[in-house]
Amino acid sequence: MPQTFSAADSVELALVERSGFVESRHVGVAVVLAPDGTVRDRLGDVDAPILPRSSLKPLQALAFLAAGAPLDGERLGLATASHSGTDRHVAVVRDILDAAGLGEDALQCPPAWPGDTATRDELVRERLAPARIRMNCSGKHAAMLLTCAVNGWDTATYLDPAHPLQAQIRETAERLLGEKVGAAAVDGCGAPVYPVSLTALARAIHRIGTASPSSPFALHRSAGALVAAVRSHPWTIDGPDRPDTVAIERLGVFAKTGAEGVLVMVAPDGTTVALKILDGNGRAATAVALRLLERAGALAPADVAETMTRLSLSLSGGDRTVGAIRPAF
Repeated sequence: MPQTFSAADSVELALVERSGFVESRHVGVAVVLAPDGTVRDRLGDVDAPILPRSSLKPLQALAFLAAGAPLDGERLGLATASHSGTDRHVAVVRDILDAAGLGEDALQCPPAWPGDTATRDELVRERLAPARIRMNCSGKHAAMLLTCAVNGWDTATYLDPAHPLQAQIRETAERLLGEKVGAAAVDGCGAPVYPVSLTALARAIHRIGTASPSSPFALHRSAGALVAAVRSHPWTIDGPDRPDTVAIERLGVFAKTGAEGVLVMVAPDGTTVALKILDGNGRAATAVALRLLERAGALAPADVAETMTRLSLSLSGGDRTVGAIRPAF
């Protein structure tokens, strides 16, 4: 199995500043594509392999559509999501499972508490336990099961890399990435995930983010429908006051965070950013991506500055704000 880039191949992406003292630095790599898909900026070794983690979900969702899964609107948003487990999210996941004729026990993602604090507190008060349907990848897993159901594929082994569903995902991903994927690793939800270069991931997300629902090509039409679904229902892909949802609502971008500091983002004009923070801490990722899009002229500085105020970037000292996490450029 290959390894990702080293600290020596990274650049400084973000600073953590407390009372005027820089106490931490996040290094990583990032690539910016122009609206026409050409490379505009490279920060660090963007050709080294990374695991895209949940930033792969848009490609997986397109594989479901290509295989005939009836997903649109909120269902399609949840199929692409790393959701926060609110009751609203769970209701759509149950709807997808109902369409597949399956129950929650068919999900093979691990049980989890919801990421949404208010929802978690309510479940604790009700003395409930972590549940698979509350796990942030349950929408993707439900969509995987629906895809299996409509194709007559076995639902008990849907996470096996040799399963027809996973072969469909691999083939779709390779078409969008423009490169072959390596041996599968296991994602946090139990699904296969593949090492790819950050540049290839950026190009795949650019193809998705700039696709038209009226394209003569089926895959591009599906990509246009996916982006439209997420932009119309930004709460589905993440959750209230969470970074992807905030960026989509405020700026009209298409954004998808992945674990371990991965993020992809497409501005309305097609300018695309993909980044990976080396230490795996994604707290600065959205701010860095927005600043890179601003620097490329794709987002207005005032709009970016206003959106930054809605992200969790401030540092507390006692009961007051004494610093902030900020992009390094």
